[in-house]
Amino acid sequence: MPGGRPSGYRNVHRALADPLRIRLLEALWFRPRSVKELAEAVQLPPDRLYYHLRQLEQAAVIEVSGYRPLPGGKVERLYQRAEAEPPAEESSPEELATFAGAMLDATKVDITAAHLAKADGQRREFALTRAALRLTDEGLAELHRMLNDVRDRFSGPEFAGPEAEGTWVRILVALIDLEERPPGEG
Repeated sequence: MPGGRPSGYRNVHRALADPLRIRLLEALWFRPRSVKELAEAVQLPPDRLYYHLRQLEQAAVIEVSGYRPLPGGKVERLYQRAEAEPPAEESSPEELATFAGAMLDATKVDITAAHLAKADGQRREFALTRAALRLTDEGLAELHRMLNDVRDRFSGPEFAGPEAEGTWVRILVALIDLEERPPGEG
């Protein structure tokens, strides 16, 4: 499209601006799920999800992957993540800020849930670190490589996926320049 972004792109950010919708999308990460399964994953009644699923479907973030027969001849929809994701470079600063805000809100919900569960006697942990680092271009490139290596290592079938044992954890990393980078050499 000359001179503009796809018309539905703004709708993607709007759809993902709600922490519950991000949680629903994450619940669909490894396999399709029904509304009932999604409701269990986000610990809400199914009737509270239909509006949010419709918003995600209209923004083409999720899609119906099929139907599962139920007793009595009824069927239920199975939802899955849509394959295409919009490229971040095409986002406006406002759209990125809205999306980042929703991710942080979802993280806040996760931390609160872990605290409440721990206070209730469950074994729940979380680690939260915030630091400022002064990095050269080479240091930043090395940090990017290391983070990608960690992601790739722990995303492998022995650590992740629907069949893996263990506890689901969420990781959120943001690398943001706090000031202008000096011009590169050569």
